[in-house]
Amino acid sequence: MKRPDIGEIARRAGVSRSTVSYALSGKRPISPEKRDKILRLVEKLGYRPNASARALAEGRSRTVGLVIPPLSHRLVDAQLAFVAVLTELASSVDLDVLLSPSTGDDDRSFRRMLNGGRVDGVLLMEVRMNDERIAALEESGVPYVLIGRPADPTGLHWVDIDYGGLVERCVQHLADLGHRNVALLNRSAELVAAGYGPARRAVAALEAAAARHRLRAHPICCADDTAGGEAGMKQILEMRPRITAAVTINESALQGVSRALDRSRVRVPRDFSLVGVVGERWAEDFHPRMTAAVVSPAELVRSAFAMLLERIADPGAEPRHVLQSPSITLGGTTGRAPRG
Repeated sequence: MKRPDIGEIARRAGVSRSTVSYALSGKRPISPEKRDKILRLVEKLGYRPNASARALAEGRSRTVGLVIPPLSHRLVDAQLAFVAVLTELASSVDLDVLLSPSTGDDDRSFRRMLNGGRVDGVLLMEVRMNDERIAALEESGVPYVLIGRPADPTGLHWVDIDYGGLVERCVQHLADLGHRNVALLNRSAELVAAGYGPARRAVAALEAAAARHRLRAHPICCADDTAGGEAGMKQILEMRPRITAAVTINESALQGVSRALDRSRVRVPRDFSLVGVVGERWAEDFHPRMTAAVVSPAELVRSAFAMLLERIADPGAEPRHVLQSPSITLGGTTGRAPRG
């Protein structure tokens, strides 16, 4: 049976989550009638506050911070999923979420988040290979967890997707099908230049796998939108028939990729093969269903949030990490390399 949470207690008592929290902690006065009703439900349902969540709730701010990309950049689906899932998780233990758009350690929003006890812990997303914000977090003493990892993650708490290993397995899959020239439809040139971890690791993995399988590699940068996907795929198709397949980690560009293939009357997988590291919805919506290593941003955030609660409850906890590396699920977008 599912363990009841604070939201279930609040729903049955007909009160807010914060009222339940006040009844349990005694931090604010509530009517005796409401307190008695809540405590009876707690006893009846066997509700027990999570120890880590309780430690956080008893902190100074009852707030966790999430560092997101700057607001001048449109958040892609995976990033929006991070925000939505974290908000839901925090709400389930009666916590608030403070968003801070940031690219560097000197951003005023980022610095304000770390100073003055505004948050009890921080999740940092969009981690770069050499990310100066990590040093700022260490200096602040605020517990934090990384969604992503730098070039050297030793001694850090982090969760990530194994983009490097997954791209290598995608290339191997295409090599097994006889493809000898493989493109990578990567994230934007701006992200690659900034040292964004997944984009950099994808290029390195493509080149390593190409050398191992004696293939030719063609990395292509692509903006995170439909227009970028169409332009990037058009660039690849202009190199046909030499290039016969592509790997992509840019799910936000897939609608444009599909449009470019249709407009060029290129049949998948008869004329061209495509494999990706993408979320479930994107793999399902592509036609035909994409051969893909399906990743879950929601699971990544759940792992990161649980790790952050543990860090707040026990600041001296040993560093640990979670690395998602799902298998490749065969769909209808990969086939034997075309002859000639």
